[in-house]
Amino acid sequence: MDLTISMGRGLTLQFSDKPSSNSGYATAQLQKGWLLDDNGLDLAEEAVGFGLPVVKLGFDTVFPGSVDLCAERHGRAWNIVAGFTMCLREKIVRSNGGSFGRSPLYTAKNLLAAVIRRAPAARGTLTFLSSALRRTFGWTTAYEYAGDCGRITMTYAIDPESGSMVAGANAAGMPRGVTEIVIMNEQGARHFDRYGDSLGTALAGDKIGCWDKVAAPRSWFTSAHHDVCFSACAAQGSTLFRGRELVGSRLAWAGFGYSFTPAAGDIRYSMTIGRRP
Repeated sequence: MDLTISMGRGLTLQFSDKPSSNSGYATAQLQKGWLLDDNGLDLAEEAVGFGLPVVKLGFDTVFPGSVDLCAERHGRAWNIVAGFTMCLREKIVRSNGGSFGRSPLYTAKNLLAAVIRRAPAARGTLTFLSSALRRTFGWTTAYEYAGDCGRITMTYAIDPESGSMVAGANAAGMPRGVTEIVIMNEQGARHFDRYGDSLGTALAGDKIGCWDKVAAPRSWFTSAHHDVCFSACAAQGSTLFRGRELVGSRLAWAGFGYSFTPAAGDIRYSMTIGRRP
């Protein structure tokens, strides 16, 4: 099923139940969430879209490989239910096509990623080191089947009139070993390069950080090149993070992640998507 919802003034939200991106990024292999389009221009780049769940097993991250979609329309408003099957994890592939299996390299890579996100002062150096190693040894990213890591049901109530999306995540019954669930809400980093929030924070480019906690009740990303904005509100039972990474042709995402534990069961949050006033 392919869904296209007009948000007005040339903006559309698009959702497909199959990986269909030809962007050239590794994430083209993943099932994605809602991708934003501006008069035919794809604003997603490497990003996984709005309302896309991932699960963490310690330092390991598992992504959805498929989704079941059910959509109802009431006038201009939409109600969509999406059941995501969590079953893909990242792997590093050699230039000759071989992979490393689940070697200690993955432990080192995941630890490095954790340090990059949690230690702002070291981010530039460690990101440079990671990219240099990939270039030197010809490593690229792909995704492999990780087994059944549970199912997360997302609901989306979208009102194009107001530009609002109210999303719910039900993660009841997650298997043992799942330590964290994150609902990603992101689009392309080249397009969305400004961050602001209701506490008065204003950041641009690399100053936004790649995974920093948001304390404000409401926060947003805007584009310096397009008059487009998406905002997110704090949600009970979860911690909101902001991030932006732009690394050559490998990473290009900007947006928010709602993080919560399996014990929380579910969360509900709201966003707005549209042109700047």
